[in-house]
Amino acid sequence: MKTGARALDLLRQRPLWIAPLVVGSVLIAIITVLYVGSTVDPLSHMHGLPVTVVDEDTGAGTGGPRFELGRDVEAALIGAPAVADKLDVEPMSLAEARERMDTGKAYATVVIPPDFTTSALTIAGYPAPERGRPRAPTVLVLSNPRAGVTGANLATGVLQPALTAISEGLGRRLKARSPTDSTATRAALDDPIAQQAEPYRPLPSTAALGLSAFYAALLTLMCGFLSAAIVNGVLDGALGFAPSEIGPHWELRRPVLISRWQTLLAKWAVAAVLTGVLTAVMLLVAAVLLGMDAPDPILLWLYSWLCAATVAVGTLALIAALGTQGQLLALVIFVYLGLASAGGTVPIQALPPVLEAISHLDPLRQILAGVRSILYFEARGDAGLTEGALYTVAGLAFWLAFGTFFVRRYDRKGRYRLDPGLLAYVNDSVDQWREREGAEAGADRPA
Repeated sequence: MKTGARALDLLRQRPLWIAPLVVGSVLIAIITVLYVGSTVDPLSHMHGLPVTVVDEDTGAGTGGPRFELGRDVEAALIGAPAVADKLDVEPMSLAEARERMDTGKAYATVVIPPDFTTSALTIAGYPAPERGRPRAPTVLVLSNPRAGVTGANLATGVLQPALTAISEGLGRRLKARSPTDSTATRAALDDPIAQQAEPYRPLPSTAALGLSAFYAALLTLMCGFLSAAIVNGVLDGALGFAPSEIGPHWELRRPVLISRWQTLLAKWAVAAVLTGVLTAVMLLVAAVLLGMDAPDPILLWLYSWLCAATVAVGTLALIAALGTQGQLLALVIFVYLGLASAGGTVPIQALPPVLEAISHLDPLRQILAGVRSILYFEARGDAGLTEGALYTVAGLAFWLAFGTFFVRRYDRKGRYRLDPGLLAYVNDSVDQWREREGAEAGADRPA
């Protein structure tokens, strides 16, 4: 059987090489800039990472002036250039700090206990108010992995060296005032402040080391993108605008006379149902089969469905407006730009300024905010669920308007996917071919 054109004939054509090389190179360069650029050096971009400091120190006297060393530590921590350049340290009460931590609005809290000054003066050689072995003044550093593991680590990574430097400065001041010059006392005052680090409300062991919210949000995004890709291919095949190919079987159905607007409506309707099914399957596998901690599965599914449907609607709108290039653009906008700017692995405050600005508009950040609230913060609205839902609904409205505007405009201007005259010619040709095939088959039958 003669096959006509050969592979070598195709490979000699320059356009066959230019298009994939140029498009592929540009696309992978953009993806690399977005993803690697967001994670390669977060410390150099970090600014304003929110942390709190709680001074509960009651102070103490030595028979002369009264000391409030906790206040000095707080002021030194807030004013330290190494801290101020990276963190936004806000003093508040313990109850206020807990509220901030419970809503994911602080990555760490430094707690100075009530007996801080008393302990410091005691190891400096002043008489202890109570009998017993003097203990070093201790500062508690609470990290908040529920707000983000990387962000909590970055915060404590700045706080702990700063507290060490503050401790050395406090030790020098106490040495100058110490009533004793013993070797043990001077050694204790070289670095008098003991740091106790522990996580605030540790996550369960089935929370993927604090990344389950990010993984669930990313899978929700992929449910939307994949739904759009599947629906676009299946419906275009059913309408005769794209071939259906399974293994060696190739089929191209008779094209259907349908407007772009009606086509997009059908795709949106199918995608709305499919995203609900895919997100349900995703959560069933993650929570039931694999044991991921999911304290409110129904709410998580409904929110994930809304977010996935929004991504599917946006992807289909881009495809309807731009054609094949729309799917590539949707991949960059929804997937790779989202991965780079959502704050799932690196906190928003440690992203390059451009990505930090873009993050407010990218859907993955809003998906992550709501999912994290449901999984880690008892589905509190002020922990990101309300903001995420509002932004997602606004995004859904935008993509519905975007797709409607372009396809209705194309229809009004007569920019058909397949010209009606050509469509009639194709249908006539198909009918004639079928009649000829039927006649030949009849002629071949034995009398």
